[in-house]
Amino acid sequence: MIRVLVVEDDPVAAEAHRRYVERVPGFEVAGVAHSGAEALRFCERHELDVVLLDFYLPDTHGLKVCRALRAKGVPVDVIAVTSARDLAVIRSAVSAGVVQYLLKPFTFASLRDKLESYRRFREQAQGTGEVAGQEDVDGMLAELRASDRRSLPKGMSEETLRAVTRALGEASEGLSAAAAASLTGVSRVTARRYLEYLADNGLARRRPHYGQVGRPEVRFYSLANG
Repeated sequence: MIRVLVVEDDPVAAEAHRRYVERVPGFEVAGVAHSGAEALRFCERHELDVVLLDFYLPDTHGLKVCRALRAKGVPVDVIAVTSARDLAVIRSAVSAGVVQYLLKPFTFASLRDKLESYRRFREQAQGTGEVAGQEDVDGMLAELRASDRRSLPKGMSEETLRAVTRALGEASEGLSAAAAASLTGVSRVTARRYLEYLADNGLARRRPHYGQVGRPEVRFYSLANG
């Protein structure tokens, strides 16, 4: 089994990531840490294979955690799971030895693809001896860089998903489908579909909002705000 440490400061997101990992055959969660210091202590005291690492932690940046692990000689791989889109951060992640980079928000299928490609890389890299040639090396590294084979449901786009996710993250009091539609310029039906998609994949919460009359309105909340 490939032993994983989940590092995520938001308890709800951490639990979602833990459940995601446990659903992938061949992987088990050895622990969950909510800060950089906690992650480093856990890595030093337990045998691990890979760390699923958020970059925006309450006490430090995930890149500093990566560098500290390397400095301490801890033999663990790192998969970044973060909303950090800055090119400088991505370059630094590569320099720090991050083997894969997964942007939030993501679906279970996206994480599963990353973990499965990582597992295939490990299977090919196990043992001792030498590779036959450059083709073998390229094939091993290609497993880590393979694009996700699964996509969004038919009719959904990454651009609209990002827009709805951004609007949701900026709405501390949650969003209804109508409010999300107004903010993103899509129809109410489309906004609801994306909000339901985020909630179904553990990336948002649904809550009923009771007004003065009529049926309660369903509002959606970002995990960071809700």
